[in-house]
Amino acid sequence: MSEQKVALVTGANKGIGYEIAAGLGALGWSVGVGARDDGRRDAAVEKLRADGIDAFGVPLDVTDDTSAAAAAELVEGRAGRLDVLVNNAGITGGMPQEPTKVAPETMRTVVETNVIGVIRVTNAMLPLLRRSASPRIVNMSSTVGSLTRQSDPDAGTGPIAAAYAPSKTFLNAVTVQYAKELAGTGILINAACPGFCATDLNGFRGVRTPEQGAATAIRLAQLPDDGPTGAFFDDDGPIPW
Repeated sequence: MSEQKVALVTGANKGIGYEIAAGLGALGWSVGVGARDDGRRDAAVEKLRADGIDAFGVPLDVTDDTSAAAAAELVEGRAGRLDVLVNNAGITGGMPQEPTKVAPETMRTVVETNVIGVIRVTNAMLPLLRRSASPRIVNMSSTVGSLTRQSDPDAGTGPIAAAYAPSKTFLNAVTVQYAKELAGTGILINAACPGFCATDLNGFRGVRTPEQGAATAIRLAQLPDDGPTGAFFDDDGPIPW
């Protein structure tokens, strides 16, 4: 089995996900570009390869069980294991999202991608992660999921987002549950906030670049074996739940 590390980044055809893939690839890793759109995925892989990165495409719709299982088979066939999984794919569900007006279907759609999708892909990839000497999982969250910061009127955690923000709180809670179950296995799982980055998720209104937003995830992907697990970080360090 090759000593080259293997990573899979979901939603990696653009934005922060692409920059995470690029950053891990720059370390000499082989990086799977997970994305559901064939054209965008192929274009991202081509661009990464042009920069000298060992990238490969992974067709993946995080809302589909069959797609997740097929993605795991593809990674297994290519590498035999997975060292790092970055669950980056996510949606906002559209704005505005006042809780008195948001449609229940919007809530379901956002949770399906941002929470259940993470569970679906993580569980599909766990057998491959268990074959790694230093397996890591990074869940891309947001400080809008911090109840502490959401409860602070001076924290500046953005607009009311009754579907998106709670989906990140839910994801944080799921991350802690995984950490509890996987304790002692060597698998470290943490949540990362990229900050307010200019991407199409927010209409490019952010003040940080996607490359800056990728930094914390790239760091967590390289944690030493005695590193933290079940925690929540941004560039400045731990974030309160």
